[in-house]
Amino acid sequence: MILDRFRLDGQVAIVTGGGRGIGRAIATAYAEAGADVVIAARSEDQLAETADQVRALGRRALPVRCDVLERPDLEHLVEATMDEFGAIDILVNNAGGSPPKPALRTSEREFEMAFRFNVSTAFLLTRLTVPRMVETRGGGNVVNISSVAGREHAPGIVAYGTAKAALSFMTQELAQDFAPKVRVNAIAVGSIRTEALGSVLTPEIEADMVALTPMGRIGEVEDIAACALYLASPAASYVTGEIYGVNGGLVGLNMRLPRAFADD
Repeated sequence: MILDRFRLDGQVAIVTGGGRGIGRAIATAYAEAGADVVIAARSEDQLAETADQVRALGRRALPVRCDVLERPDLEHLVEATMDEFGAIDILVNNAGGSPPKPALRTSEREFEMAFRFNVSTAFLLTRLTVPRMVETRGGGNVVNISSVAGREHAPGIVAYGTAKAALSFMTQELAQDFAPKVRVNAIAVGSIRTEALGSVLTPEIEADMVALTPMGRIGEVEDIAACALYLASPAASYVTGEIYGVNGGLVGLNMRLPRAFADD
């Protein structure tokens, strides 16, 4: 049965930023497909909520408090997974982000921090995890959560857009390095209805964003989780080095931000 190829029975997945939003949706989707899930996030309350949802689906959950910017936390995350489950099959590098900010008001430190948060942390955790995948399972796969901002140009997102572009390119580089044992793919996420977006989403902004989105709506976290499930599953066993757009057909950003000299 073709649907059996989307199952993750007996697999072990690590999901960073799994306490809420896209990360929680991916964690619960993997659990529904049969995987045990290690959930990494900074908030213990959010970790507990996601873990409860995974367990309610009949799978084991391991919540691990983790700040991806701290190398010891990443090392502990991998070791805790091995101690609990003895293997790793899937890594989802979901933690990341950076608020929009005009280029001339973006400091060097802010630029470098966006790169570190979105790219360097994913590289380090992947480097720590992939050898364990190969040692314990003979292979595995990595799913990176990138953004449409990393391939469509727009004002006001120089730090975030550049970082996500680098994450997407790194995905393709690592796919070449790790083939054929470990697949590495990414999702170019569009505007998704999360708590982070909700903090700036007024009815007027939402109407404007919807009007600029070919599919005529804001995305839902389940849209991303469905793609992440495909990429992690045997259904995608011949797919590596791809950046899948799950963004409503955007060919440009759907949030209007001012240019540096717009008032001149």
